[in-house]
Amino acid sequence: MTIPMNPSTPIRLGTRRSALAQAQSGHVAAALEKVSGRRVELVPITSEGDTNRASLSEIGGQGIFATRLREALLAGECDFLVHSLKDLPTAIPAGLVIAATPAREDARDVAITREGTPLHELGTGSTVGTGSPRRIAQVRRRAPYAEVVDIRGNVDSRLQRVASGELDAVILAAAGLSRLGSDSPLRREELGLAEWPTAPGQGSLAVETREDAPEELLAALAELDDERTRLAVTVERAVLEGLDAGCQAPMAAHASFDGAEIRVRTVVYAPDGGRRIGLDVTEVLNGEYIQRNGSGNDADAADGAVPMHAARELGLSVARRLLDQGAADLVSREHSS
Repeated sequence: MTIPMNPSTPIRLGTRRSALAQAQSGHVAAALEKVSGRRVELVPITSEGDTNRASLSEIGGQGIFATRLREALLAGECDFLVHSLKDLPTAIPAGLVIAATPAREDARDVAITREGTPLHELGTGSTVGTGSPRRIAQVRRRAPYAEVVDIRGNVDSRLQRVASGELDAVILAAAGLSRLGSDSPLRREELGLAEWPTAPGQGSLAVETREDAPEELLAALAELDDERTRLAVTVERAVLEGLDAGCQAPMAAHASFDGAEIRVRTVVYAPDGGRRIGLDVTEVLNGEYIQRNGSGNDADAADGAVPMHAARELGLSVARRLLDQGAADLVSREHSS
């Protein structure tokens, strides 16, 4: 049974302790305070990803930041969570729901260097830091003479490794730099999504709560939702789901709107960057798409559910086409390594 919220008590937002997590949670907290008229209190929670310093490719990037937070939410230690969507597994635990996806920020990656040398011009002996299997594969394609260094750490520590000369470049998410308000004197190269697509959900946040949360909280969180962002990331995450690859496959997917059409660019890379399989698909998301490509019965769902279901069907369809073209070989090889 849902228990109504006491308007005199703050809404508790569970968040990781990192500066970036606190910054993005703070943005959502301010927005929720505005729409709800209630104070929002940050509840710091330590996740495995904050304490385990092993490589993300070894311990599994997806889920390590979310598991402890979700346990706290289910245990009633907080009322809702804010995740970086790219770090969130595609399977949502029983009892939880993504209540909102706020408007997406810049989905691109950026290369950070001291002097502004373009990534593709880095020569033999240069070092590029990143812990993402996808970025590692992309760097090996874009800067084949550079050495990739598998790194962990917060944004400031990564920037410092470039400033000190320990590394010649690092690859970071543009959205993270924006949310932190980074004013580093280091030079940045924006990497275009057409040739450098990024992780499913990158640049987006997921606001998660319990399915049995008070109606007034669910309604307030729904006010933060941006429909086009939710549709786009639903496509991207469905590609990841359909590949059944998790974080262990170097893959990228980015969806964007042009009028009523949605375009999804997706690539699966060999871990060494030597081979890639990609698709670039444009569709109109509506009931007709579901009838042509998905379950006809689902096309009779409520109007609000049709576009979201069509988005998931599109992503799963793209994943099937990638697998048909041989992406399974790349995924399975990465899984077995």
